[in-house]
Amino acid sequence: MKKTNFTKVLSLLLCFVLIAVTALLATGCGADKNQTPSDPSTADTSSVVLGEGEKTFAFAVTHLDGTKATFDIRTDKATVGEALSELGLIDGEQGDYGLYVKTVDNETVDYDKDGKYWAFYVNGEMAMQGVDSTEIEIDAVYEFKAE
Repeated sequence: MKKTNFTKVLSLLLCFVLIAVTALLATGCGADKNQTPSDPSTADTSSVVLGEGEKTFAFAVTHLDGTKATFDIRTDKATVGEALSELGLIDGEQGDYGLYVKTVDNETVDYDKDGKYWAFYVNGEMAMQGVDSTEIEIDAVYEFKAE
């Protein structure tokens, strides 16, 4: 008799533990609502279509304050830099290594003045070359992040 009561209590306790673990896993595995997505295509903002042309690509901007803007770019230009410059989305100075981008989507950051800079990403990875040397790839996602 005592053994069956012990088994019932143990079973009940085990059920409570399983319910608690399931609840913790369900809330812990969900997406963090405050985290900025690394893939611009998953952002909650709607994209603005800019330009005209046969080539299309996604362009995202993450500003210093963490806000994000996304654009669907249409162009006939060969490089991402040419397309974004033509549309007034980027501006900077020519340097020894190409265009040094200081302004993106009307926000200027200057490493010499504030220690911040615009980092250029291709498909979520830091670009291996400058924006003015990056040829447009269809369906690629290009992004500038103020860092």
